[in-house]
Amino acid sequence: MVRDELLRLRARAEAEAATLAQDLQALFLASRDSNADDEHDPEGATIGFERAQLTALLAGARKRIADVDDALRRVDAATYGVCERCGQPIGEERLAARPFARFCIKCA
Repeated sequence: MVRDELLRLRARAEAEAATLAQDLQALFLASRDSNADDEHDPEGATIGFERAQLTALLAGARKRIADVDDALRRVDAATYGVCERCGQPIGEERLAARPFARFCIKCA
Protein backbone atom coordinates (compact mmCIF):
# COMPACT_ATOMS: atom_id res chain seq x y z
CA MET A 1 0.00 0.00 0.00
CA VAL A 2 2.79 2.46 0.90
CA ARG A 3 4.74 1.41 -2.18
CA ASP A 4 1.70 2.01 -4.40
CA GLU A 5 1.18 5.51 -2.99
CA LEU A 6 4.87 6.33 -3.44
CA LEU A 7 4.74 5.08 -7.03
CA ARG A 8 1.70 7.29 -7.69
CA LEU A 9 3.56 10.28 -6.22
CA ARG A 10 6.57 9.51 -8.38
CA ALA A 11 4.46 9.22 -11.53
CA ARG A 12 2.81 12.59 -10.82
CA ALA A 13 6.20 14.22 -10.18
CA GLU A 14 7.62 12.70 -13.37
CA ALA A 15 4.66 13.99 -15.40
CA GLU A 16 5.03 17.43 -13.82
CA ALA A 17 8.78 17.46 -14.52
CA ALA A 18 8.22 16.46 -18.14
CA THR A 19 5.64 19.22 -18.65
CA LEU A 20 7.85 21.83 -16.98
CA ALA A 21 10.87 20.74 -19.04
CA GLN A 22 8.82 21.13 -22.23
CA ASP A 23 7.57 24.55 -21.12
CA LEU A 24 11.10 25.66 -20.28
CA GLN A 25 12.42 24.41 -23.61
CA ALA A 26 9.64 26.25 -25.44
CA LEU A 27 10.47 29.44 -23.52
CA PHE A 28 14.17 29.10 -24.38
CA LEU A 29 13.32 28.60 -28.05
CA ALA A 30 10.90 31.51 -28.12
CA SER A 31 13.32 33.88 -26.40
CA ARG A 32 16.24 32.75 -28.54
CA ASP A 33 14.35 33.65 -31.70
CA SER A 34 13.42 37.11 -30.44
CA ASN A 35 15.50 40.22 -29.94
CA ALA A 36 14.49 40.48 -26.29
CA ASP A 37 17.07 42.24 -24.19
CA ASP A 38 16.27 41.42 -20.56
CA GLU A 39 17.95 44.58 -19.36
CA HIS A 40 16.35 47.11 -21.72
CA ASP A 41 13.21 45.46 -23.08
CA PRO A 42 10.08 45.89 -20.96
CA GLU A 43 9.19 42.26 -21.71
CA GLY A 44 12.67 41.08 -20.76
CA ALA A 45 12.03 41.04 -17.03
CA THR A 46 8.91 38.97 -17.61
CA ILE A 47 10.83 36.45 -19.71
CA GLY A 48 13.61 36.29 -17.12
CA PHE A 49 11.13 35.84 -14.29
CA GLU A 50 9.25 33.13 -16.15
CA ARG A 51 12.50 31.32 -16.93
CA ALA A 52 13.57 31.47 -13.27
CA GLN A 53 10.15 30.33 -12.08
CA LEU A 54 10.02 27.35 -14.46
CA THR A 55 13.59 26.40 -13.56
CA ALA A 56 12.76 26.45 -9.84
CA LEU A 57 9.56 24.44 -10.34
CA LEU A 58 11.43 21.87 -12.44
CA ALA A 59 14.13 21.55 -9.78
CA GLY A 60 11.41 21.00 -7.17
CA ALA A 61 9.75 18.27 -9.21
CA ARG A 62 13.10 16.54 -9.73
CA LYS A 63 13.79 16.77 -5.99
CA ARG A 64 10.42 15.12 -5.26
CA ILE A 65 11.32 12.28 -7.63
CA ALA A 66 14.62 11.77 -5.79
CA ASP A 67 12.87 11.95 -2.40
CA VAL A 68 10.32 9.33 -3.48
CA ASP A 69 13.08 7.10 -4.86
CA ASP A 70 14.81 7.31 -1.47
CA ALA A 71 11.54 6.42 0.26
CA LEU A 72 11.08 3.42 -2.05
CA ARG A 73 14.58 2.22 -1.12
CA ARG A 74 13.61 2.53 2.56
CA VAL A 75 10.47 0.47 1.88
CA ASP A 76 12.64 -2.24 0.29
CA ALA A 77 15.06 -2.11 3.24
CA ALA A 78 12.16 -2.27 5.74
CA THR A 79 13.27 1.04 7.27
CA TYR A 80 10.42 3.15 5.89
CA GLY A 81 8.65 5.11 8.62
CA VAL A 82 11.64 5.02 10.97
CA CYS A 83 13.42 8.29 11.78
CA GLU A 84 16.94 8.28 10.39
CA ARG A 85 18.19 10.38 13.31
CA CYS A 86 16.63 8.92 16.47
CA GLY A 87 15.35 5.54 15.21
CA GLN A 88 11.83 6.13 16.51
CA PRO A 89 8.74 5.67 14.34
CA ILE A 90 7.69 8.62 12.21
CA GLY A 91 4.10 9.58 13.05
CA GLU A 92 1.30 8.49 10.73
CA GLU A 93 0.15 12.09 10.33
CA ARG A 94 3.61 13.16 9.19
CA LEU A 95 3.86 10.29 6.73
CA ALA A 96 0.38 11.12 5.42
CA ALA A 97 1.48 14.70 4.78
CA ARG A 98 5.02 13.82 3.59
CA PRO A 99 5.15 10.17 2.52
CA PHE A 100 8.88 10.51 1.82
CA ALA A 101 9.73 11.98 5.27
CA ARG A 102 13.07 10.77 6.63
CA PHE A 103 12.78 12.25 10.12
CA CYS A 104 10.16 12.38 12.83
CA ILE A 105 8.74 15.78 13.69
CA LYS A 106 10.98 16.14 16.73
CA CYS A 107 14.16 15.49 14.71
CA ALA A 108 13.06 17.49 11.66
